[in-house]
Formats: sequence, C-alpha cells, structure tokens
Amino acid sequence: MDMELKGKVAVITGASRGIGKAIAQRLAAEGMRLVLAARSKDALQTICAGFRTGSVAFPADLRQEESPAKLAAFAVDTFGGIDLLVNNAGATKRGDFLSLTEADWTDGFALKFYAAVRCSRSAWPHLVKSGGAIVNIIGVGGRTGRAEFAIGGTVNAALMNLTKVLADRGIADGVKVNAINPGSIATDRLKTRIRMLAEEKDISIDEAESAMAQKLCVDRFGTPEEIASAVAFLASPLSDYCRGAILDVDGGQTKTL
Repeated sequence: MDMELKGKVAVITGASRGIGKAIAQRLAAEGMRLVLAARSKDALQTICAGFRTGSVAFPADLRQEESPAKLAAFAVDTFGGIDLLVNNAGATKRGDFLSLTEADWTDGFALKFYAAVRCSRSAWPHLVKSGGAIVNIIGVGGRTGRAEFAIGGTVNAALMNLTKVLADRGIADGVKVNAINPGSIATDRLKTRIRMLAEEKDISIDEAESAMAQKLCVDRFGTPEEIASAVAFLASPLSDYCRGAILDVDGGQTKTL
C-alpha cells in the first residue's frame, strides 16, 4: 500500500538503535528523506549509509537546551522543510521511588520530556507550513503506575498530556499530532533485562523471556518493526482524522482505559 510519504522529510530522534532505527528503516522504505538524531555519530552514519533515499545524520545530545532548535534548522537547511517529527529519544532509570536521586529525575525529564517539548516547538512553524505531523513515542507505563517505574511512568504520563495539548493546538494550525505507547518491545534494553532475570533466577534465556511475558499477561513481546508500521500509519494521510490519538501497541498489556 502506498502511504503517500515519498519525498517528504522526517526528523527522527533517538534514531541510532532499537525502535528509532526501525522507524528510520520503515520511513526510508516509504521513500522519505530523513534527518536522524542521536548521540552516536558512528551508529547514525552507518544507518544512513544503508539507505537509498536521502538521509543525513545529526549527532547531538538533545538534553542540551539549544540542540533541538539546531536540529530543526539543520533539517530545513538540508531538505527545505519538515513534514514529520518523531519524538522517540529518551530512556528513564528504573528503580523504586525512594531509591531514585534528584539527578535521576532530572535526567529522565531532560531527554524524553523536555527534548520532545523543544523539538516540537522548534519544528512547529515548519510543520504548519507543510501541513505536517508529530508522532510521539511514549510507553504504556504512563497509563498504569508501577513502583519500579516511577520516573518512566511519570514522564510518559506527561508526554501523553503534551500530545493532547499539541493536538488541540494542531487543529487550528493544521498540524496532526498523535502518539504511540509501545509495550514490551524486543530491543537491546529488554533483552538485557531478560538476561539479568535469567542470571538472577538461574534459568535459561527462553525461560526468563517466557516468565517475563507471562507476568505482563502477553503472549509474546513486540518488535521494533511493529512500532515502525504504526508510525508510518500515523504519518500518512490514512490517519488524517486521528488527532490526539494515543495508540497502545502492547499486545494487550494495558488493561486500564
């Protein structure tokens, strides 16, 4: 199916691995021109080298206040505009509320929340001009609080509200804003958690994976490519009546409304 994305310009943060990398690969396959942002210059350049469509790397630490504006300016200077912003960057430290430090909380909000705020603000005028879209990659932890995910759940809840705020503004400005809540996706981060569980319980990797999936009440873990497919849909005209939608792609993990 033609998603009508060919030739359009996408800015993807956190694009060097995992879900961000899969999103870049899917949008490149749709013929989009890409600006890929992350801290790892080598990883970004390797990804760009594998695409036939135009793609450029923008290595930067988006926790730095000035970096998002520079990213937007770079995209416009390189390709002449922005049609899509995918706010994907950010990981938060796990741990019980009482064990997390001020620095942990500050860092958790700095990349995943404030970078999304700043990237959206910097890209907004260009998205208004193009009639473009924002897709925020958030996480199901924002829907259901858990003691071991205090920072991540709080940041994700804030991002869901931000999605609604920007979508409301976007109705007047002609910018489509939606979000995706991935569940447990088989990225390197999840594989590390599975390996740690296997070592802790002295069981095999397969047994640890099965036990973790069972605890989450899902039959399997998702793939980065499944999240990327959802991004392509929300970026395309097929989703034009979706405004402020928060799509849970989690295998049924979320039981709350």
